[in-house]
Amino acid sequence: MYKQKTKETDHSVIEFIEQVESPKKREDAYKLLDLFIETSGHEAKMWGPSIIGFGRYHYRYESGHEGEAPLVGFSPRKAKISLYFATGDSEREQLLSKLGKHTSGKACVYINKLADVDEDVLKQLIKQSIRFLKEAYPE
Repeated sequence: MYKQKTKETDHSVIEFIEQVESPKKREDAYKLLDLFIETSGHEAKMWGPSIIGFGRYHYRYESGHEGEAPLVGFSPRKAKISLYFATGDSEREQLLSKLGKHTSGKACVYINKLADVDEDVLKQLIKQSIRFLKEAYPE
């Protein structure tokens, strides 16, 4: 049976950010922390050892797999900053086209630094992701 690895923890978000080696990435992490709190309306919580998440939702797939996840989040990783937004909404792709310098994987959006992206579009992505997930997974 599948065991969810990334769960909300009671570890300190500030302590985690303070451990980020790069001073510039640490500065960006604090700016992102403020931006995500202000835009999402949720407090920051650690999810697993390295994801700073905001809000939560319960998902259940047709396969029966279910769990909890943050509505949005980010992680200041060594190589790039990972941003976590919901997938499956066409509005996401439209917003990403306006975001600025980034790459994206299946669920993550990767940026080198906050200065590379449009913060207003980033705020729109946060709001869009939360709206989409609350509609897709009403509690």
